[in-house]
Amino acid sequence: MAAVENGSEKRELAGKRALVTGGSRGIGAGIVRHLLDAGAEVLTTARSAPGDLPGKVHFVEADLRTPEGIDTIAASAREVLGGVDILVSSAGGARARDGATDTTEEVWQDTLNLNFFAAVRLDRHFIPEMRERGSGAIVHVASAATTLPDRYFLHYTAAKAALDNYSVGLSRDLAPAGIRVNRVSPGRTATPGGEAAREEWAQMFGYVSNAVGAPPLGRDGTPDDIAEAVLFLVSDRANWISGANIFVDGGEFPRV
Repeated sequence: MAAVENGSEKRELAGKRALVTGGSRGIGAGIVRHLLDAGAEVLTTARSAPGDLPGKVHFVEADLRTPEGIDTIAASAREVLGGVDILVSSAGGARARDGATDTTEEVWQDTLNLNFFAAVRLDRHFIPEMRERGSGAIVHVASAATTLPDRYFLHYTAAKAALDNYSVGLSRDLAPAGIRVNRVSPGRTATPGGEAAREEWAQMFGYVSNAVGAPPLGRDGTPDDIAEAVLFLVSDRANWISGANIFVDGGEFPRV
């Protein structure tokens, strides 16, 4: 599909329908903005309605951690968009815990539900219609931190590592049907959630995670940095890329 010019912007996603989870703030909000600017019709989700979403975006309030919440999102996407061409699972996160023994069964399950099972359940809803069309682009927002797990976030990095493994297998399964599955793995990114986490670490454990210095490229990332990688992967510019993992971390984490 050729890009369609609209002023100075390329509307390369014109006519595409996109579902982005966690799009009310931070990285998810950046992804929503970029997809809208590229011409896609976008539906996004969060547990509560924000007050500052772009005017053209559709919104559904639902809890991604539950099967019922996923069902609500899927039904809304079909009603509002008529289906999904692009599926971006961006929602995620976890609160710090003082090592594995301080992480309860409830915390483990909640973290897995948000960071792993939400993507699995959403994919299961929309893969059949993508198969029928013979096309689709799925992006899972993972984490560069899976390559160097921190004791305070073992529950989070383990859940994202499961997402990594699942994504690779899914990409091989779906490629013959014309469906591309890729990942973007952010590093330390300047978002409201990230700032809150750093403050929490400082209060709980007496240190701040960014005390070790900036990434090799000299700064923390921004939501726009992550969103640019997502935009590329869902566009036709990446039409021969599947199973990839793009690290957007300023060169901070080791690659595996």
